[in-house]
Amino acid sequence: MWINEYMTGRSFGANTAFSGEIRAANHGNVAVSATRDYGAVPLIAPAGIAYVPTTGSPTMVVEGAGGAVCLGVIAPAQAQLEPGELMLYSAGGASIVLKNNGKVLINGREAS
Repeated sequence: MWINEYMTGRSFGANTAFSGEIRAANHGNVAVSATRDYGAVPLIAPAGIAYVPTTGSPTMVVEGAGGAVCLGVIAPAQAQLEPGELMLYSAGGASIVLKNNGKVLINGREAS
């Protein structure tokens, strides 16, 4: 829903989505190398989530009538997650996992 709200009034097509790599990131904008270089395009994230992707992360850029936007980084596969579970993690290795059974794991340990 958040992405639909952002794209309201914009025209996007399948031929305007490009995979690329984050070159730099700061203040909600990213520079991306894809089929061409994009500088300072807005980074899309769900409401309530703020992050700065690491350089070299794989990403997708979509171009529309309102300009280009970065849809975020492609998350690596997480073998320990079941469908419906959520993991927040940092480049330094910290993590919080919300399990389907109601448990919360912080850095792999059950929170009490």
